[in-house]
Amino acid sequence: MPTPRDPRPRSQQIAADLRADIMSGDLPAGAKLPSTAALGAKYDAPGATIQNALGILKAEGYLEGQPGRGVFVRGTQQRTITPADYAKPSMPGQPYAWITEAAAHDRRGASRLLDVGELPAPVQVARAFGIEAGDPVVRRAQLLTIDDEPVELVHTFYPRDLAAGTPLAGRKLIKGGSPAVLAELGVEPVSFEDVISTRPPTSDEFVALDLPTEVPILRTFRVAIAANGRPVECQLMVKAGHRHEVRYRWPS
Repeated sequence: MPTPRDPRPRSQQIAADLRADIMSGDLPAGAKLPSTAALGAKYDAPGATIQNALGILKAEGYLEGQPGRGVFVRGTQQRTITPADYAKPSMPGQPYAWITEAAAHDRRGASRLLDVGELPAPVQVARAFGIEAGDPVVRRAQLLTIDDEPVELVHTFYPRDLAAGTPLAGRKLIKGGSPAVLAELGVEPVSFEDVISTRPPTSDEFVALDLPTEVPILRTFRVAIAANGRPVECQLMVKAGHRHEVRYRWPS
């Protein structure tokens, strides 16, 4: 049987190797990459192929060229997300924890409300809520940014009977975020279930997140469950795959 071969263009293969070294820390932030000639010798590839590989990683934000000095690993290529940090309600009068967390790292987080309204429940949402697909639910759609750079699309769904007449159905950003409202309603989530997957972006996601080519999205579908066992919130979160990693801790 012939040995399987990677069918991707050689420049993508080389970019994948370098990307893996950056993400693992073997090529740390601030590290200078070897010269084009040295990389060409290492990978047995012509200079044009090496330059194409570096161009891929520059477009993704992993590398930056410094004229007269060389090519270096950027220091802010990924954000580590710890889901448990964002589950609890903010203190009264405080912004949503996601924004507070960004500020703690000297960065400016913001949220732009794209849409609020009722729509037919998607199948995955309907299953989580125990309703029929197509039954009406309330959806809030937002675009999250860090230092004005789009980093995440969030679609949050609620049972219509729970959200009606509350800020969850209002067309304004919620001070403290949805966890604060759910706590006020007496259905603060006490447990969560995440299903995480990757896939190529849709056209809308590609444009909204300003993605470079060849980058998958990180898709998280989260169900929040109150103490009485009722699922009270579903979140579909779409992040740029090259910008994020997720950290879980056991036990919590």
